Parts: sequence; C-alpha cells; structure tokens
Amino acid sequence: MAKHGKKYMNALKDAPKGAVSVEEAVKFVKNHAGAKFDETVDVYMKLGVDTTKTDSPVRGIVKLPNGSGKKVRVLVFAGGDMAEAARAAGADYVGMDDMVEKVMGGWTEFDVAIATVEAMKSVRKCARVLGPRGLMPNPKTGTVTDDPATAVKESKGGKVEFRMDKTGNVAVVAGKRSFDADKLVGNINAIVEAIAAARPATVKGVFIKSMTVSTTMGAPVRVALAAETK
Repeated sequence: MAKHGKKYMNALKDAPKGAVSVEEAVKFVKNHAGAKFDETVDVYMKLGVDTTKTDSPVRGIVKLPNGSGKKVRVLVFAGGDMAEAARAAGADYVGMDDMVEKVMGGWTEFDVAIATVEAMKSVRKCARVLGPRGLMPNPKTGTVTDDPATAVKESKGGKVEFRMDKTGNVAVVAGKRSFDADKLVGNINAIVEAIAAARPATVKGVFIKSMTVSTTMGAPVRVALAAETK
C-alpha cells in the first residue's frame, strides 16, 4: 500500500465523511493542497458496466467550458494542405510516413493524436503502440477528421477524452487547483453530463455508481450524484 505524506493524511481527516455537492467538493480540494505545485483536479467515476461485455464501451469527449489548464501536445498525421493547416492551428508535430515510423519505434511524447481519413491507412500500423496508451485516432472522439486544424484547436482549447478502463473506472481532468471555484464546478458538471450521455443502451440499473474529486496528490472527496445522472 502506498504511503501518503502529512498533507494528505491531514486533509483526509478533514474531508467530509459523506457525499457532498460539487461546489463543496471543489471548495475542499482548493483549500487542501496536496503539493506545492499547481495540482491537476481530477474526477473519478465507478461505472455500473459489465466489463466482460465488449458491446458496452464507454468512451467519448467532453469540451471543458473553462479549459483544462494543461499544455496539450498534439500530433497530426496528415500531408499536403491539411498538414499546413494543422501546423498553422498550433499542432506540435505534423507528418505522415516519418511520424508513423517514429511512433512505430515507440515514440509517444504527445497527448493527442489526430489523423486525416487518408492518413489512417498508414496510421493503423501504429495500433500496437497507440492502442494500449489510448492514443489511437478514432472517429468517435473527433480525432479522425479531414479538418485537422479545428481538431487541433479543440484539443488545445479544452477538449478532453474519457475512456473506461478494464475495471469500469473513468478518470477525467477537470482543470487546475488554481482555477476559480466556479470554473472548476462548470468543468466538472460538463464532465458528468458527457459521461451520463455516453451510457450504453445495454446498461441496466445505476450507471454512475460513485464519483470522487481530488487533486493530483490530495485527498479524495465523494460527490453526491443527482438522480438523472445515475
């Protein structure tokens, strides 16, 4: 079991014992820093999904209204005019065969990978590297597109992807602890709405079973969920 520092243990003692509102959870994490740096605020959810069923994936995107506060490194697989448009939009890395070869060699120093429809013919070769890391471009998340410039701007402007892991959990970045409280609340509410909307039709009963909010190294706070999100 991992050992936690004094700040974490003190915060854990002060943390609400039951589930609280999003506003109260944000107030707590902002007032109980887990580290000296500007920590990321994360939302964690346990979903009521049968993970043995491959027809019940939970994956999608959410546009954080107040941005993520994170510097997002974007790779775009594209050529010609689309490549130039991606560069102009602020993509950190742009290329085709050269980038495919680099990724196939194990390079993954980026946060989002975007590909044009044509480029996907070559990008599929990178599946063994990108897939396990959740970086494979996908039409469902808007990362396979013939408008890479817009996709780049959205990725850098606050669009984040969420994806359920093998144990039925989802973790999503909601911003930085330094954000104003109302901005964090707005981002968290947007995350809850996006995940609730991604509920597979095959799921019966409670969908979002539990939700907590915490900073990178801070104590978690359980959030009370409204009936419509379950």
